Amino acid sequence: MNNALQRLLRRETLSVDDWESLIASKDQGLDRELSQIASSLRDSVYGRRVFLRGLIEFSSFCRNDCRYCGLRVSNRNAERYRLSARDILDTCINGYELGFRSFVLQSGEDPYYTDERMTGIIRAVKEACPDAALTISIGERSFESYRAMREAGADRYLLRHETADENHYRILHPEPLSLDNRLQCLRNLKKLGYQTGAGMMVGSPGSSFHTLAEDMVLISSLKPEMVGIGPFIPHHDTPFRDEKKGSVSLTLRMLSLVRILDPHVLLPSTTALGTADDNGQIRGLDAGANVIMPNLTPLSVRSKYLLYDNKKITGDESAENLETLKKDLLRHGYEPSLTRGDCIK
Repeated sequence: MNNALQRLLRRETLSVDDWESLIASKDQGLDRELSQIASSLRDSVYGRRVFLRGLIEFSSFCRNDCRYCGLRVSNRNAERYRLSARDILDTCINGYELGFRSFVLQSGEDPYYTDERMTGIIRAVKEACPDAALTISIGERSFESYRAMREAGADRYLLRHETADENHYRILHPEPLSLDNRLQCLRNLKKLGYQTGAGMMVGSPGSSFHTLAEDMVLISSLKPEMVGIGPFIPHHDTPFRDEKKGSVSLTLRMLSLVRILDPHVLLPSTTALGTADDNGQIRGLDAGANVIMPNLTPLSVRSKYLLYDNKKITGDESAENLETLKKDLLRHGYEPSLTRGDCIK
């Protein structure tokens, strides 16, 4: 067994070099070993349950110009839309009637959704679906904004850090975005009592085994309740249009390592993974993940939320095919769960 892996299993703190030795290893048996350990640790905490969360992508407007994202403000070809507060509430109610007890409200960083609008939406959803958990994912905001949404009833917040390496961050993000502010936002969310989600892309331009090792050191210290990991997939209307996709196998290895680092973490098998590999979401579960987010976004606008090319929107990852997804999970030995699916600590 890899020496760094032995130390990880003993719950020792690993250095960047330790993590890099695991991430960069060419040992052909390591991935099998990691996935077996990760799955066993997940099962010891959560069993074989896979938590299904209803995803609602409510706005494709974004004020930022991130170089990897199809929603970037300078993309004049992007189709923009906003769902009204009534539309968002109705979509949640429809999902609630399907059995969902966990919703994720996600958008670009759209200034239209002020604190007043967001807190109104959150209160309305929590009133209509009182036993459901509500996750917000709308980017960087002030401490006061996060506090207002928390007090309105938001339970969780997803804010992927994307990379813990300053030089890599500058490759991905133009000014005025900064890694320092992103990390401060994550600390603020933790301070306010959100179940907090961080995460990164695998194989984005400028990334390396070393930058991924830095991500693991950050996750180890931040201790988020959720970690989102997916392969980089280029979008044709971005500066990274001609870059290679991120490695599916390396993404799976990272999922396993995060699960081994924290057996209690909520770990999605992402749509990006399912886009990069037709069997990617099941492979993600086999590597230690335990969350899938079927898409509840109204079909009339769903194709307009295009972060990367060829994003899957109507397959098993969509709410319309919920029963098919459940059967597929059962066939692979997993138990679909529409419960809140809170992080167990």
